[in-house]
Amino acid sequence: MIVLDASVIIAHLDSTDQHHRAAAQLLADNAFDEWASSAVTLAEVLVGPARRGEGERVNDLLTRWGVHAVAVPEDASLRLAALRSKTPMKLPDCCALLAALQFGAAVATFDDRLAEAARRQGLRVVPRLD
Repeated sequence: MIVLDASVIIAHLDSTDQHHRAAAQLLADNAFDEWASSAVTLAEVLVGPARRGEGERVNDLLTRWGVHAVAVPEDASLRLAALRSKTPMKLPDCCALLAALQFGAAVATFDDRLAEAARRQGLRVVPRLD
């Protein structure tokens, strides 16, 4: 399983994003893996499309891609607080990391801080291609 960070999904959806080509290649190279993303991450991804009235369309697209939403666990408050206190990451990135930790999954991200935090937790980081 690979947990996709918002940076990868947003870059893939936006052809003008500086990481668009790298995101497309990353997803193509890992097309046979199971993809997941924190429910919080998916909400973050859907903010822009929702503003444009395209939230449902993009959500359906993510579902067709096979991106599974990882629910926030019952003990998330304490676990997220611990991650946030030990890393320079903002809470949405901590949610992505927690989703990966729940399953021992790899992390796909273009965020250097998230990648480093994932490695420190013993998780594999899908190589950046850009």
